[in-house]
Amino acid sequence: MFLEYFKITGVAIAQIFFLGAVGYFLVKRNILSAEGLSALSRIVIQVILPALIFSQLIRKFTFTLYPQWWIFPLISLMITVLSLGLAMIFGGVVKKPAFKEQFFSLIVFQNSGYLPLALVAAIFSGEQLSTMFIYIFLFLLGFDLVMWSLGIYMLTRKSEQKFKLSSIFSAPVIANLGSLLIIFLGLNKFISHAGLLPFEMIGNCTLPLAMFIVGGNIALIRLEHIHKREVFWIVLSKLVILPAVGLCLVLFLKLPELLGFLIVMQCAMPSATSLSVIISHYKKEDSLISQGIFFSHIISLLTIPLFLSLYLALRVLK
Repeated sequence: MFLEYFKITGVAIAQIFFLGAVGYFLVKRNILSAEGLSALSRIVIQVILPALIFSQLIRKFTFTLYPQWWIFPLISLMITVLSLGLAMIFGGVVKKPAFKEQFFSLIVFQNSGYLPLALVAAIFSGEQLSTMFIYIFLFLLGFDLVMWSLGIYMLTRKSEQKFKLSSIFSAPVIANLGSLLIIFLGLNKFISHAGLLPFEMIGNCTLPLAMFIVGGNIALIRLEHIHKREVFWIVLSKLVILPAVGLCLVLFLKLPELLGFLIVMQCAMPSATSLSVIISHYKKEDSLISQGIFFSHIISLLTIPLFLSLYLALRVLK
């Protein structure tokens, strides 16, 4: 049973790896420049991903079908708190003060959007896929608010950046909140299929372009002197201990299959690539961020299918 699930999730990860590899080589071959990659990233974040969120929520979400929609932002916050606890436990291994904030950030914040969306698209289909998309969008509602507030504060230590609304209320967050408001007011009834179709067409570009961006960002990472001890504890905390804790909690609480899958998947994700964007934007020295992102993504190619397969197999046994 485990081997069957590992094959399914492994194939899904291989498909995602291929898309990421395309972006990696586009940058390495100078077909896509760093500036072009940055522009593509802005287009995906500000236009394409919001279009996907809007079209999926308007078409599939109702407060009747998802009466407990509010728990997903809370789950996001709980995973962040759990990750922060792990970072504090293992923070003592970091001897250089300059590494501390980056070490914590790499453990606390995961690649919660692009990789999970691509992963569920490769594993699920039909109604299950639509449900997982909605789960991820609602999860991101909480994650993005924390990422672009606490994340910026942790990396910059500038309290004036903590509640900068222009950062917190990003386009995906606005798409989430706006869609929920439209549905709550019943205005979605006035949006025809023809009116929604352009948003669906734009949104369908999200997954391949998102993985191009992830691969391209990894291609830009410079690995010079590798800080082996810090990277080891980041990988151990982020990719082994956290998903193991998440797996145990999900099985103990006997959560519904798709909800449990979401939690284990989010716990198993590598460090957020957007951390490098924050470091670059605020002109902070990249002491550890690039190395943590690079190695966590590479090693997660094995750990993600491992923990997801364990979850699916153990859930059947339960």
